[in-house]
Amino acid sequence: MTQSQAFTFDIDADGIGLVTIDMPGRAMNVLNPTLVEPFAALVNQLETDANLKGLVITSAKSTFIVGADIDQLTQITSAEEAYKLCEDLKGMLRRMEKSGKPVVAALNGTALGGGLELALACHARIAIDDPKAKFGLPEVKLGLLPGGGGTQRVPRMIGIQKSFELITQGKELTAAKAKDMGLVTELATSREDMLAKAKAWCKANPKASQPWDNKGFRIPGGDSKSPAVVQVLAIAPSMANAKAHGNYPALTHIMSCLFEGCLLDFDAGSQVESRYFAACVVSQTSKNMIGTLWHQLNAIKKGQSRPKGFAESKVKKVGILGAGMMGAGIAYVSAKVGIEVVLLDTTIENAEKGKGYSQGLLDKAISRGRSTAEKRDALLARIKPTTSYEDLQGCDLVIEAVFEDREIKAVCTKKSEAIIAADAVYASNTSTLPITGLATASSRPANFIGLHFFSPVDKMPLVEIIVGEKTSDETLARGFDYVLQIGKTPIVVNDARGFYTSRVFGTYVMEGLAMLGEGVHPRSVEVAGLKAGMPMPPLALQDEVSLSLALHIAEQTKKDLQAEGKDLPHHPGQAVLQNIGATQGRIGKKSGKGFYDYNGKEKSLWPELTKLYPPVAQQPSQQELVDRLLYVQANEAARCYEEKVVRSVADTNIGSIFGWGFAPNQGGALQFINAVGAKKFVERARELAKAYGPRFEPAAVIVKMAQEGGRFEDVV
Repeated sequence: MTQSQAFTFDIDADGIGLVTIDMPGRAMNVLNPTLVEPFAALVNQLETDANLKGLVITSAKSTFIVGADIDQLTQITSAEEAYKLCEDLKGMLRRMEKSGKPVVAALNGTALGGGLELALACHARIAIDDPKAKFGLPEVKLGLLPGGGGTQRVPRMIGIQKSFELITQGKELTAAKAKDMGLVTELATSREDMLAKAKAWCKANPKASQPWDNKGFRIPGGDSKSPAVVQVLAIAPSMANAKAHGNYPALTHIMSCLFEGCLLDFDAGSQVESRYFAACVVSQTSKNMIGTLWHQLNAIKKGQSRPKGFAESKVKKVGILGAGMMGAGIAYVSAKVGIEVVLLDTTIENAEKGKGYSQGLLDKAISRGRSTAEKRDALLARIKPTTSYEDLQGCDLVIEAVFEDREIKAVCTKKSEAIIAADAVYASNTSTLPITGLATASSRPANFIGLHFFSPVDKMPLVEIIVGEKTSDETLARGFDYVLQIGKTPIVVNDARGFYTSRVFGTYVMEGLAMLGEGVHPRSVEVAGLKAGMPMPPLALQDEVSLSLALHIAEQTKKDLQAEGKDLPHHPGQAVLQNIGATQGRIGKKSGKGFYDYNGKEKSLWPELTKLYPPVAQQPSQQELVDRLLYVQANEAARCYEEKVVRSVADTNIGSIFGWGFAPNQGGALQFINAVGAKKFVERARELAKAYGPRFEPAAVIVKMAQEGGRFEDVV
């Protein structure tokens, strides 16, 4: 047996070498010099050692290889460097597949990105049929494309059309689905079965070669010139752009790799891929997305915002007050991870209906083959609908998710605290009411915290944890642990009106309303929202959250501010909200009419909008509208950071993307400012302030950065 730092290598009596990858100091294997350099020596041995008849490559960890080392990619400064890295890796993989000897990937677990590309360069892939294992090329989610031959091997295995879908969407497949698609050769039941099948394949195919290296090879379904593929290629760019609006260059580059590469032989196609990969690596979009959606997100998940010194906790039983959409969703995600749930409402019918929400989701999953009746019944058995506060006994966490009304919430707090243990955590799912104020109803405000979920809870990845003035660090740590326990991403914010996400989200929607009021054509407002990279345009989004809720919150905020001797700051969008929501009585999607008319799943802008707000003759440029929508959000996020409402740059960026959908290609609200540059941001913000009002005046923290040449980054 020989051993490198990254793997062990053992040759059996039949001359089949077993490579077992186990990178030191890492939970998962990644492609980086620690693995690639000794692996290159192994490929050399495969080519030259007559006693070595074939190779089986597997992993000692629970996963195979989860991709390239992102840290290594972020250190690349030039396209030339990226191109060379790509070509060096592919040169080694190419030698391996052309060695004339069989190489089999024994996939004991997840293989993603570069890990799957290494497996695709093997002559066969035997995977354990484990539903938790994932196989795919998700690079596009970080603004990249597969640079290890993925855009060339995949279409030569499964055809160009299926490859488009797989690579441009970054889809992750189960082993069974990967086999059906043709990416996995055979399934195995266990590690022993997998290794036995891999070695047997080597013996049965002593002179293995790749299909594309054989004379007369044809791409399944045709190459880029065949009529069926030409049809796909003709519409694919417009379909991608309809969703991406030109904000994700990697999408176009992937399509170019598939189109150009499949007109050429394999090696020339691989070079094309390397060039487009290099373009992705040095793009600002990729830098934005990797910085936030990789480095900052991982820092959060590793507990960057969690107070130190407290043992990790697990919730065993949770009480949820209110079985409406939010409460029902929280019940589902809690029961899904094995937590016992008490779902309490004023009537048993309401509580049962809340439990029915979980049943609906599970039945849908079963119909799509994603779950079983046994799993559904086990999950539903964990949810107990009730009207009795007595059933909260034994709950280590209670989450109140009732109507946004202080008095109702205060009653819930008192009734719960009369039952639950003295050390239990009590959380409010409020989206706007300050936690410190709500905690005055509590007899133990140190155990009181805000857990702001987003709707629909089963789909939205974020929970905003709000710390009141008296919330203890231990309570925060326990709240943080619960959010991770249910598979969500926690951000921690300090108590303030609207907290962070609701406060900044409001600036996006209100700016859209202000534009409409100024005479910008409603369609232009909506297109600008999508071009800015937002998942929904502002008027449609206001309909989704409902105009009546926005009016209620504005009224509540006005009362609160008056009680403090302050006035509600004027915003030109407020008059539009009042007119459409109150005067016209169009309260949004739930009533079938708002800024849009709704007819089942179909919707169209309300024709009367252009009569109420006649479009001005000289319409502003699209860039002007896009700037307004992005700058107003980024500026407000910077104010939240400046006021210490948010505690870190990572929380601010991730909260903006996961909370209300701030353009992911920009890497979050503060990263947008970093990418523009503080000096340029200040100049443009002042131009917008002069034209549209003081809400665009740049936050003091950005002005200071512009003077000192700083940027938003966490000191780790």
